[in-house]
Amino acid sequence: MNIQWKIKRYNELTIDELYNILKIRAEVFVVEQNCVYQDIDDKDIFSFHLIGIDTDIKGHKNIIAYLRILPPKTNYHFKEASIGRVMTVNSVRNQGLGKELVERGIEFTEKEYKGKGIRISGQLYLEKFYNDLGFKTVSDVYLEDGIKHVEMLKSV
Repeated sequence: MNIQWKIKRYNELTIDELYNILKIRAEVFVVEQNCVYQDIDDKDIFSFHLIGIDTDIKGHKNIIAYLRILPPKTNYHFKEASIGRVMTVNSVRNQGLGKELVERGIEFTEKEYKGKGIRISGQLYLEKFYNDLGFKTVSDVYLEDGIKHVEMLKSV
């Protein structure tokens, strides 16, 4: 894989990029996880969008990894910035791409929002993954859209 990484504000996304982001988010978070919820939540407009793009042998550009970065006080009014909608498409999982994606998201967020920290709502089964990236669990387990989550914080 030869992945091209881009980070864009909402108004910098092309129509095709936005369409593909929403399509793969629905595939992963609604269909794969069998979770009916409102993915389009008006927060995309205020976010940065980190996308990993792979070009296939026919020259088609496909988004295979994605996360969004919300400014402080945008997500649940946290004083910290927030990373969410972290995902890779099924065909590239378990190859280390998710770790690279989150590391790039952390690096950008820490530069963009110096001194603010990063707060996430992580799915419980990914708690160790996020712990290994420097996040500490700061809540009890709770249900979000029917899935067990924990709130996690990466301090500066």
